[in-house]
Order: sequence, then C-alpha cells, then structure tokens
Amino acid sequence: MSKKTKGYILGILAAAVYGMNPLFTLPLYQSGMNTDSVLFLRYLIAIPIVGLTAKVRGQRFKLQKNEYLPTLLMGIMMAATSWTLFTSYNYMDAGIASTILFIYPIIVALIMKIFFKEKLKPITIICLAMATLGITMLYNASEGATLSLIGTVFVLLSALTYAIYIVGVNQSALKYTPTLTISFYVMCIAATIFFCKLGLGQNLQLPSHWYMWGNILALSVLTTTVSFVCTTLAIQYIGSTPTAILGVLEPVTAIFFGITVFGETLSMRDVCGLTLIIVAVTLVVAGDNISTILVRFRKMFPKLPHKKK
Repeated sequence: MSKKTKGYILGILAAAVYGMNPLFTLPLYQSGMNTDSVLFLRYLIAIPIVGLTAKVRGQRFKLQKNEYLPTLLMGIMMAATSWTLFTSYNYMDAGIASTILFIYPIIVALIMKIFFKEKLKPITIICLAMATLGITMLYNASEGATLSLIGTVFVLLSALTYAIYIVGVNQSALKYTPTLTISFYVMCIAATIFFCKLGLGQNLQLPSHWYMWGNILALSVLTTTVSFVCTTLAIQYIGSTPTAILGVLEPVTAIFFGITVFGETLSMRDVCGLTLIIVAVTLVVAGDNISTILVRFRKMFPKLPHKKK
C-alpha cells in the first residue's frame, strides 16, 4: 500500500472517528452526567495516552519560558471550545451542531485577514456568504420550528474559540513546538479547568452504570487520541489540504449517527443548509487548488478553430 493511499485512509478514519463525539456523549448525558464531568474524564484519560505517545516518538516535554503563556492561553481556548460544543448538544441536534462547528476554517480566514493582513480572496467571500445562508436555513428548519438560539450561540462560540486556537498555535511561540507536546499540556490545562469547575472534584459525576465507562474510554481514545494521531499521520502522507478536505466527513458522520442511533430527522431545508455549509468550507480549505482544477477542466474542452467564411 502506497503512502498516498495510507494517507487518505487515515484522513477518512480521523474524520469519521471525531464525528462520533455525539454517539458517545449523548448516552452519558441521558444517564445523568453533566458536561464538566464528561469533559474532565475525557481529558484525564487522554493525557497519559498522548504523553506516552510523545515519549515513544522522542518529543521533548520541557517548555521554553516564552512558551508558558501561549500554552496556557491555548489550554483555555481548548477547554472553551470543548465545553461550548458539548453544551450545545443539550439544546440542538448533535448532527446540526457538528456541521455548524465546521465553519471554523472560514473564521480562521477572517482572523488572518483582520489581524494579520492576509489577503481575503473572492472565493473566500463567496464561501462566507454561502455558509451564512446555510446556517440561516438550518435556523428556521423542521416544520417552522426554529433551532435553539442558545444552542446556536454555543456552537458558534465553539467554532470561534477553536479558530483562535488554530491561529494561536501557528502565530505564536508555539509555532515550532512539537505538536504532541502542545497537546499534552493543553489537555492538562483543560482537565485542570474542568476539575476546578467541578468544585475541585466534589461535584464530579461518574457514570451510573459500569458499561458507561466504555463511552468515556471511547471519547478519550477514539475521538481524542486516535483522531489526532491519524490526522497528524495523514498530513505527513498527503499534506494538510487533502486531510482538511476529508474533515468534511466529521459532520456527515455526526449526522449519520444522529439519524440512525438517536432518531433525529432532517428536512429538505436542513439538507440544503448542510450542503451549503459543507461546500463553502470545502472550497475555502481547498484554496488555490480550485483554480488548478478549473484550469485542467477547461483544457479538457479546447476551443474549436473558427471556420473561415
């Protein structure tokens, strides 16, 4: 099997696994666990796994002095993006929430334009309009009943904080810090935040049934560790752009499980809104490759010479 084939398989696996977040989270909510408890246990179990992986790969654990503050800020951003997304599941369909979350690449483009003076291409502006229209269509879906305003705000905040995290890692002293090292400390900070929110553990809610620990373990191992490692390897094999495009499968996976497992329904308006968002984000992530594809497509249909009269 070639490296390119492995890269596509790993990219698909990473996206599909991350899209399983609602599959393992919603049963924990139904059993009585709160968001802070779920997230604390998720990060607590993932920390030694990521740490061991970093150790095996020979990545350094010691942070430089100029990396302390950026790492702290990124830990806060990661905790915020997790909490807002998982909280939104209490107010809206998980599949819709996961799809709206996927507008974060567009938010990244805006942040880079406003704060770092990157040129905003016409295709990006068009995609912003498409994504906005898609969210509007979702907001007034399901037989005239609007989506929860609170849930929508939580998802948008999750997308915003995740976008800030991505920009922060690439535009700070952490730019050349090993990825697994950053992830290890970010998870430690996030776990500490949720531990404090739980009253230093006094309000921690454990799974009510022994088999629910399987959901916690799946969140830690699959949607956190496996997803991250597969994404990293996919980038090494096929590059960041194809891997990011494969990430479109994340909301698709969430919607699939939302319908098949939790009985969520989609109207035609929902489908149109979801399609607009996914297409918009795909175009933004693809970037300059779009023009290359269009040029190649145009060359398939050369102009015929004009006949002389």
